[in-house]
Amino acid sequence: MSSIIFFSAFIIVFTFQTFIIKKRLIDKLDFKDKTKKYLTIFLYITFLGVLAYPIVRYNPVVPNWLYFLLSLPIGVIFLTFITTIIHEIISFGVNKTKFTSQRRDFFKKSLDLGALSVVVATNAKAMDNARSIELETVDVKIDNLKKPYNIVQLSDIHIGGIIDKDFISALVQRVNNLNADAIVITGDLVDTKLDFAKPALNELKNLKSKYGTYFIIGNHEYFHGVVPIIDYVNSLGIKTLENENVYIGASNEGFNLAGVYDRFGNRYGAFKPDLEKALKDKKDSPTILLAHQPKYIEEVANTSELDLILCGHTHGGQIFPFNFLVKLQQPYVRGLNQHTNKTQVYVNKGTGFWGPPMRLGASSEITLLKIS
Repeated sequence: MSSIIFFSAFIIVFTFQTFIIKKRLIDKLDFKDKTKKYLTIFLYITFLGVLAYPIVRYNPVVPNWLYFLLSLPIGVIFLTFITTIIHEIISFGVNKTKFTSQRRDFFKKSLDLGALSVVVATNAKAMDNARSIELETVDVKIDNLKKPYNIVQLSDIHIGGIIDKDFISALVQRVNNLNADAIVITGDLVDTKLDFAKPALNELKNLKSKYGTYFIIGNHEYFHGVVPIIDYVNSLGIKTLENENVYIGASNEGFNLAGVYDRFGNRYGAFKPDLEKALKDKKDSPTILLAHQPKYIEEVANTSELDLILCGHTHGGQIFPFNFLVKLQQPYVRGLNQHTNKTQVYVNKGTGFWGPPMRLGASSEITLLKIS
């Protein structure tokens, strides 16, 4: 039922955006009718790509090149819609000026050409940005930690479609070059049927670190089978933290690493986050918590036992200006944040991407946390 609601809303939103682009941008351009006709045809083809995307996303049986083409329309329409809104605002301002009709026509033609140029440039830049993953090195001071540790955080990889075996293989190689003490994956690792994800997941067996790799589930794991995904990830030598903690480091010189289920479990009716259980029997040492969504922090009445919380989920907004919408729903969108005098929160912008292979204003990242 929730999937039906989601995809219904998805179609409605993009239908609305397509309608606005047609009526408020293309139809108003000071171009020849033939040019506007071609632009309209391109818009409608792009919209058909949006409708096809959910089908191939969760049943990736098409070639990667076709999947790539079908995944772009979501980003193309969104960025074109934003440009349309900006174009509409500026046009309104120009029409309210006391310019002569000749000068107003000049501004109108320049604005129309500029809008089309912005659409092309922003989409091209967003596609180019998604091709690279940046290394974010972050120094984190933790009280009473007796020796420094390097933790590599991955998040929101979203295996499926373009995020395939080759992508994960290259990612593993980069992570291994960092010589981490521990590797953590903070949810949304799998975003397709498990059978399709297995070849890519198998590459994670090659991750190397001193104290191992740890995983928590994100909201997308609930869509594809929590138990089979956890079992398969564990079979790769990766420890899934299920409302539990482990001790990292030498005796009395390390830290507790705890992990909870995602807050989506409260809606799902199972696999619910339980911080009290996750912290049970932990040692008297600093504690780092893995929680997929930053919003989970708002459900924690007292964070006094937590020194650092590592999250993902937000993708940093992925495509500007979506980050402003994310901020309405999540307390933190990206980077290191001071939650209380004791507790810090780091939000990874996502190592992969969801939807279109596009990023604008929010790069994909591998996080190297140097805690001391």
